[in-house]
Amino acid sequence: MTERFDVAVIGGGIHGVGVAQAAACDGYSVVVLEKTGLAAGTSSRSSKLIHGGLRYLEGLNFSLVRESLQERTLLLKIAPDLVHLQPFHIPVYPETSRRPLTIRAGLTLYALLSGLRHSGRFRTLDHAEWDRLDGLETNRLQAVYRYYDAQTNDAELTQAVMRSATEFGATLYCPAEFRAAEITPDGCAIEYLHNGRTKTCHAGTLVNAGGPWINVIAGNIRPAPEKINIDLVQGTHLVLDGHLDKGCYYMEVPVDRRAIFLLPWGERTLLGTTEQVYSGDPAKVAPSDAEEIYLLEAMRHYFPERPQTVVERFAGLRVLPESEHAAFKRSRETRLPTDNPQHPRLVSIYGGKLTGYRATARKVMRRLHRTLPERTAVARTSQLRLKPA
Repeated sequence: MTERFDVAVIGGGIHGVGVAQAAACDGYSVVVLEKTGLAAGTSSRSSKLIHGGLRYLEGLNFSLVRESLQERTLLLKIAPDLVHLQPFHIPVYPETSRRPLTIRAGLTLYALLSGLRHSGRFRTLDHAEWDRLDGLETNRLQAVYRYYDAQTNDAELTQAVMRSATEFGATLYCPAEFRAAEITPDGCAIEYLHNGRTKTCHAGTLVNAGGPWINVIAGNIRPAPEKINIDLVQGTHLVLDGHLDKGCYYMEVPVDRRAIFLLPWGERTLLGTTEQVYSGDPAKVAPSDAEEIYLLEAMRHYFPERPQTVVERFAGLRVLPESEHAAFKRSRETRLPTDNPQHPRLVSIYGGKLTGYRATARKVMRRLHRTLPERTAVARTSQLRLKPA
């Protein structure tokens, strides 16, 4: 007998499980098909930040930053064991391209967009505090700004959201490899491989949350849905020996003026990230020697005495709109094309930030409500406590 669901989600990353939670809370039956494991791809290979995206202000992405800051505030409330506020430090030297006036203006706007909450405060550190900043180079240092954003364990957050979804009836099949889908006016016939056997299910609607595999998945859906031309942008991180006592550091790479982070990660330190277009198999993405050299040289510029022993390396892939511009300057807005704007059977999630997964899920559900039958909501994702395992 073919199983039937209101919503089928392809992909068990943060956006896939976010949609599953939102659908289940709205009273719908939902299944998630995940090929490898929850957060097996990009959702476990991020910079682990829950943040508004201070640098997005340079691209005038005010609505994205405001939404992300609102979600940051909410996640600090509903996931206090998983999301933690951290101090971030921006050092300024004579060669720093973003001058103090620009930085102060950006941090002021960041605070305003956060609703002037306590977490939006910032200040300039006194000279007497500089020597306590984890070995930060103080020669020629002109100023240090401290503001606040949040950190998480991205994989644990993804797993917590999926557990919340299952508490409200969502089904997870993993490993389950999506094979094909046929979309008709009556719904979606879906074929997938589960435990070595080909199976089928029927869903009223389908959500493509495949991340870097999104267009591969789209190629196995009939009729062929709209595809957005994308670049897969590789971001590499290094886990280093040594821990940070004073929080996080937001640094400008001297060679290209990109921003990178040095972050506490348990008793170790996380350094990242890079941005380079990747054209291979998403399952085979891996850090390159050149990326490691790039990151370590930048860190050495700011922290010449810190340990540089690399104990772990990982790389993830962002989905960004195809462009000739450098990845650093591209829009981070999430795009949600559908097969039919009035009565969608299919919604695809292109892009998306870890911080905004819940808001993205609500947007997906608003589209699917045009097609799905009415149901009585049983919970609100904004009020559900997310807990570690």
